[in-house]
Amino acid sequence: MKILKDTYAVILAGGIGSRFWPISRESRPKQFIDILGTGKTLIQDAYDRYLSIVPKENVFVITNASYRDLVKEQLPDLGDNQILGEPVGKNTAACVAYAANKIADISDTGVLIVAPSDHLIMDKSNFINQIHIAHKYAKETDALITLGLKPHRPDTGYGYIQYDEKEVSKGINSVKTFTEKPPLELAEKFLESGDFLWNSGMFVWRVSSILKALEEHLPEMNLTFGECKGAYNTNLEEQHIERIYSEIASISIDNGLLEKADNVFVLPSDFGWSDLGTWKSVQEKLEKEGDNTTLNVDLHALNAKDNLVVSDTQKLVVIKDLDGYFIVDSADALLICKADQEQEVKKISSDIRKLYKGKYS
Repeated sequence: MKILKDTYAVILAGGIGSRFWPISRESRPKQFIDILGTGKTLIQDAYDRYLSIVPKENVFVITNASYRDLVKEQLPDLGDNQILGEPVGKNTAACVAYAANKIADISDTGVLIVAPSDHLIMDKSNFINQIHIAHKYAKETDALITLGLKPHRPDTGYGYIQYDEKEVSKGINSVKTFTEKPPLELAEKFLESGDFLWNSGMFVWRVSSILKALEEHLPEMNLTFGECKGAYNTNLEEQHIERIYSEIASISIDNGLLEKADNVFVLPSDFGWSDLGTWKSVQEKLEKEGDNTTLNVDLHALNAKDNLVVSDTQKLVVIKDLDGYFIVDSADALLICKADQEQEVKKISSDIRKLYKGKYS
């Protein structure tokens, strides 16, 4: 498909990847790691994907300012102006507001694609096709479009979108409700109903449309970023952003804006997506070695099955009489936990950080 002109991709790359501890650390989180052993880090894979959609100079990365050098190291083709450094993480609404204001200074007619850096997309050609469908509708209307995925299990780690099955345009449906990470019982009901999708966290909208929505639903944040007008895309941008970030509220774009707006639409999609949010999601994408799944290890398994064994240095691992465990080995830390406790890894990482005063974070 053709490259979309006057279209900009913003890759969100500020997370610390605590659910992938101990391989992912604050100093080098999961988006900068080849978490699936493909030869590319997740952010490199995302960057290559968007080069098939927009011009190279229209790809931007927003990240924590402390990761600027990592971004430059892994994406050397990016210019300094294409890396947006946040002084401190303030969730996705701030990311969207910063990027939208910066790109509005370049083009007030442009279309913006916003997407995380750490997702896996297996069917790249279908993904590109879906973006083109969303792009067409966003360009013609003031629609705020999110890409939604059909759920195949009652996962409590995702947001859910309820949608109207009647299309308003080719492939595009109205959104009824957003629900952020429901409890298991509610997630099961969503799955049974058939009219809910997982929220992928990927969005398509015109720059003017999202700025109008920010003005209406997050007016204080909108005004604060508006204070930097005239500094965007100049050598004054960084100091202005540094100055205002203490005033910015920390809220997701879903909670702060999309749940309130009446012009939100969804494109039900299927392109082999995973948010790679937990070790379980990695286990599902890797090929099994016998009864177990491995990455970067030689495994000798004795009466052991359904385990994920990962190391950041090639080594022999021997396991015996284990069923359904994650065994994740780094240079200075080893995690062993039951696979059905995957959502606990984030808490474990946080507890370790406090207990050892940041030594293993």
